[in-house]
Amino acid sequence: MYLHIDIDSFFASAERSVNPSLEGIPIAVGSRSNLEIFNKKRTNIKLLNDNMGAFVTPVFFSSKKKTFESVFVDNISGTRKIRGIVTTSSYEARAFGIKTAMPIAQALQLCPHLVVIPSNYPFYHQVSKDLTEYMKKKIPKIEQFSIDEFFGDLSGWIKEEECYNFAMNLKNEIFEHFKIPVSIGIAPSKWIAKVATNKAKPFGVYQVQRNAAFIKSIPIEAFPGIGKAFQKRLKAHNIHTLGEIEANKELFYTWKKPGIQLYNRVLGIDNEFINEKSPRKSIGISRTFDAIHNKEEVRRRVVIMARHIIYLVLKHQVNPTTYYLSLNYEFGINRKASRTLHRLFSETLFKSQLLEMYDQIVYQNSGAIKLTINVSNFNDGQGITMSLFDFEEDAKKAALSKEIQSLRDKFGLDILKSGVEL
Repeated sequence: MYLHIDIDSFFASAERSVNPSLEGIPIAVGSRSNLEIFNKKRTNIKLLNDNMGAFVTPVFFSSKKKTFESVFVDNISGTRKIRGIVTTSSYEARAFGIKTAMPIAQALQLCPHLVVIPSNYPFYHQVSKDLTEYMKKKIPKIEQFSIDEFFGDLSGWIKEEECYNFAMNLKNEIFEHFKIPVSIGIAPSKWIAKVATNKAKPFGVYQVQRNAAFIKSIPIEAFPGIGKAFQKRLKAHNIHTLGEIEANKELFYTWKKPGIQLYNRVLGIDNEFINEKSPRKSIGISRTFDAIHNKEEVRRRVVIMARHIIYLVLKHQVNPTTYYLSLNYEFGINRKASRTLHRLFSETLFKSQLLEMYDQIVYQNSGAIKLTINVSNFNDGQGITMSLFDFEEDAKKAALSKEIQSLRDKFGLDILKSGVEL
């Protein structure tokens, strides 16, 4: 049996754990993106990279003390302007329609008495790390999936008929020890346990007794890994619920590995085990800012964010083969591009590819308000043949990148910059 342990409204719950006066009232955690990385002078940026997991995002943060001014800022005209987005909201706030990624200004319109707290990522990462260490003492095998999600394997440890009581006790012990509420799903497979957690929220436990009965009416959107593209494909075959998947085995098997994997996961027959050292699936950075109409300034910011991605890639010793760039503009205009290259990763290669993509998708008639860069599809040396035509030159550039990395490790991430950054 597997447990999926999910912290309820994590950032908001973490704030409440040290400030009981926030209990029972609508609160939201959020702030502006950290824009200090775009400074032309040396910065106070530090990296949070202690927590491991497939979807634990490393965080670059400023060592300067954060205040409410990062959320409430007076603009040039002297009028009050509210910036930033909601990162997490309490259940009391959600009752007013407040959602993650909603602009804080909009959230305050929906709930004028909403208490907005600036994000404190160093604190949240430390709480997550402490929780991981605590659960390792309670469960032999623990996998951290994201900063607020964990899988636990109870096989050979707890009898099936005792799993529910074990999970209830664990939930209560975590709250007693950390003042952090968690919800726990229990099932014979990892991914069904994750779906079951939605039935347990908030601060509850739910155990799946029979998989077929449990998934029968659950919409496909609720299953992890079924994104918008796959949803569209399934609905084209008149598949709208997880229960409708079982009768379409042949269809899923024609989609080969992705289809077979999804079919087995939904039916709970995937036999996937806990990965105690779950590798990251991707590395990305996103920044939101006031509208920028100068295309060269946006280009400069692309290169700066690329430098931070490069640092993380070399830190984790992975070789991404897919690069992704997204630009959000005013008035809901979004542009994006991606490339897959089976080549050795290097600073020179990555920056050149990003700038080419930028030139392809840059939009001239509106101000840019958000940049996102992501790398994925890490080549572990299995199943992918690297380009032999570029290998010798790429190897030289990769070696140079490692030398630059050692300098950045020693003297700071911005000790060496590209000319365009200045």
